[in-house]
Amino acid sequence: MKNLTKAFAVIALTTASFATFAATEVNSAPTGAQSIGVVSASTNSSDLSTLQGKLAAKAAQEGASSYRIVSAGGENHLFGTAEIYK
Repeated sequence: MKNLTKAFAVIALTTASFATFAATEVNSAPTGAQSIGVVSASTNSSDLSTLQGKLAAKAAQEGASSYRIVSAGGENHLFGTAEIYK
């Protein structure tokens, strides 16, 4: 029972800490935020949500608090770029 409680605690803390560092997608440049660069990603599928996830992960890795997708294209192989903000 103790092990199960510890496992749930670890999962809850991991999820909470990931949510804290995740970058949020925005439709326009956030007021008061500074652009800190651009990230790009590609995927070998035609699933747009996979591309969004990769761009979000790269934005978070760069320390961004938010990102805005500025281009996306392709058919079976999608690619995209996003401006990142802090």
